[in-house]
Amino acid sequence: MSATTRRELLTLAVAAGVKPLLEAATTHAFPSELKRVIDPATEFPLLRLTSPDHDAFLPSQASRFISRKNNFLLYTSDRAGGKAAVYKLEFKSGESSLVGEGEAIEPRFAALTPDDRSCCYAAGESLLLAPVQGSGKPRELYRSAEGWHRAGLPALTEDGIAALWPEQRDQTFRVRFVSLMKAGATTAAESSEPIADLMPRPRRAGFLYRKGQQELMLASFDGQQNYRLKIAPLPFSTPQWSADGRTILYLSRPDPPGLAEIREFTPDTNEDKLVSKTSQYAGFGRNGNATVFVGASGSKASPYLFLLVRAVKRELAVAEHKASDPSTVMPVFSPNSQRIFFETDRDGHRCLYSMVVDKLVEETEP
Repeated sequence: MSATTRRELLTLAVAAGVKPLLEAATTHAFPSELKRVIDPATEFPLLRLTSPDHDAFLPSQASRFISRKNNFLLYTSDRAGGKAAVYKLEFKSGESSLVGEGEAIEPRFAALTPDDRSCCYAAGESLLLAPVQGSGKPRELYRSAEGWHRAGLPALTEDGIAALWPEQRDQTFRVRFVSLMKAGATTAAESSEPIADLMPRPRRAGFLYRKGQQELMLASFDGQQNYRLKIAPLPFSTPQWSADGRTILYLSRPDPPGLAEIREFTPDTNEDKLVSKTSQYAGFGRNGNATVFVGASGSKASPYLFLLVRAVKRELAVAEHKASDPSTVMPVFSPNSQRIFFETDRDGHRCLYSMVVDKLVEETEP
C-alpha cells in the first residue's frame, strides 16, 4: 500500500468516525529497530534487535520463547510509556507487535505454546494466555487465591498442557500445576523455604526446582514424588535439562572463588560428572544436542561471550557483552542452534542482540 493510499484511507476513516480506533491499533505495532554492528573486541558481526532508547528483556530459558521456525521471538519491553509489556519480534522485518499487557508484567516470563500460535505470560497474580498468531484477547488461566501472591518465575511445560506457578503466603511456598486444557490447579510442591528455578522436565511428568539456596529438587506434577538431588555440594546456578530430559546441566563454583565448571547430573543413576571448566561463566545455554555451549563470563577483565565446544573443551570469544551484571546476559541458542541471542546494558539501556553462528555450530533439529 502506497503512502498516498494510506493518507486517503485515514481521510476516509476520519469521515467515518473511526479515527480513534485506527490510532489505537497503530500503537500495537512498532517499526524495526534492527542495527548491524561489528563487535569491537572480536570483529564478529552482530545484530542489535532493540533500541537503547528503552529497556528490553529476554525471558528465562526455562520455557521456549523462540519460534521453532526461527522467524520470531518473544520479549518484554518498557518502550510504551515505561510500562512493561510482552512483544513479538519478527526477525525478517525487525518489526515488533504487542502480544500481552497488564499491571506488573513479569519481564522474565513469556512462553510459546508448542504450535507457536499462543503464549503464556504473567501480570501480577494472574497467568494469562494470549494469541501470537492472529487476533483475540488474552484470557486468564489462573489467579493466585486471596492471601497468596506470585513468588518467582512461572514456567510452561514442553508439551504446553500445563504451567508451573510459584506462589507464597507468609512463610509457605508452593508450586501450582495449572492445566491449560481445563479449569483448576493442584499443588505439586510445598516448602517452608523459597522456591525458584522452576524447570519442567522434557518428555517426563516432572520438574526441577531450587529449594532455599543450595538444594536442587526433583518433583512429579502430581506431587507424589519430591526429593533432593545429590549434585556436587557446592554453590551452583543455571540448572537446565538436556533436550531428552535425561540429564541436568548446571554451573558449579568450586574453590578457588571465581572459577566455574559446567557439570552434568543424571537423576536416574545419581551420576555427577565434570563437562568442562569455564572462563568464570555467570550463566550459559546449550545448543540442541548439548555439544556446544554459549557462556557469559563474569570476569570484569574479560567480559566476553564464549562458545565452548564440549568434545575438545575449547572456548572461542565471539562478542564482548560488557554487561554491568553478567548473570543477566542470559545467552541462549535458537532451536536449530544456528543463532545465539543475549541481553546486555552495554549501550545504556538493556538491549537484545543476535549473532549467526552457522559457520561455527552444526544445525540441530528444532
